[in-house]
Amino acid sequence: MTPFAPVVPGYKIRFPHDEGSHPEFRIEWWYITGWLDAATRPLGFQITFFRARPELKHDNPSAFTPRQIMIAHAALSDPAHGRLIHAQRAAREGFGLAGADQGRTRVWIDEWRLEQRNRTYHARIPASEFQLELAFEPRQPPLLQGENGWSRKGPAPDSASYYYSLPHLGVSGTLTRDGRPQAVAGSAWLDHEWSSQYMEKDAIGWDWIGINLDGGAALMAFRMRDRQGGSFWAGGALRRIDGSLRVFAPADIRFTPGREWRSARTGTVYPVSWVVKAGELELTIEPLFDDQEHDTRASSGTIYWEGAVRALRGGKPAGLGYLELTGYWRRLEL
Repeated sequence: MTPFAPVVPGYKIRFPHDEGSHPEFRIEWWYITGWLDAATRPLGFQITFFRARPELKHDNPSAFTPRQIMIAHAALSDPAHGRLIHAQRAAREGFGLAGADQGRTRVWIDEWRLEQRNRTYHARIPASEFQLELAFEPRQPPLLQGENGWSRKGPAPDSASYYYSLPHLGVSGTLTRDGRPQAVAGSAWLDHEWSSQYMEKDAIGWDWIGINLDGGAALMAFRMRDRQGGSFWAGGALRRIDGSLRVFAPADIRFTPGREWRSARTGTVYPVSWVVKAGELELTIEPLFDDQEHDTRASSGTIYWEGAVRALRGGKPAGLGYLELTGYWRRLEL
């Protein structure tokens, strides 16, 4: 069977070397979420590229053997539309049609692309209902999650990922809908994560937030859920306005679900509002609107909720970000 590289503590993430692909690991993703200031109302957006290395039983020399699979999801959260506008792609790596370069970020499926040029990331997503042409300018250094980039996902030592984030990216570019381009600007969050054993067998999915807090602070928090819906593991990090960092232990993180929303399409029930406590920081998380469900059975084989959210502290606006809810439709299989 195909051997996969392990995630072990002590590895030092290198920039820009580790911004590219790590094909010896089982799964990897580059994930950008953010808010755009459009002409009439704020919009949320998501761009994700996945690289997956399938488990092969033998070494087939054929160029058609799927040694790496590329998957991409893109979505636009527009309250006026009332539901998520999303698109997806999937292809095997090779023949110049899909791939992920090593060394610097350059991932693509056909005309869908995310790549670095010097320090700036550029995305081009020509979907059927919208087109994004966006540039992402880093304004802060990378935020290493967990223990210097080694992020545990459960009690087992090998249940972990290498993980860093780039909060507060400056966004500029063009959003095209119905053939009409409009200039947009805003802020975004980039996650890059790679692993070979992301979820333990007793976990069914996760709840995750990435929040660009007002003033320049940034919070990431997650919990892995068990089969009873409780917390199997948790973690996160807060980078304060002065640049100091607090990494949270599992006991420091608490996700308390609030209002639920049921999808009329799939029947899945999601808790779309939350109170999240990370150490002494407590935030109320409210969605831009409820129907931000992704049906990605045609590419990654699952259904999940991922959408733009506002963070409130003491009832007052505290930041903007994204919430991801997996494993509510059925157990997530990576």
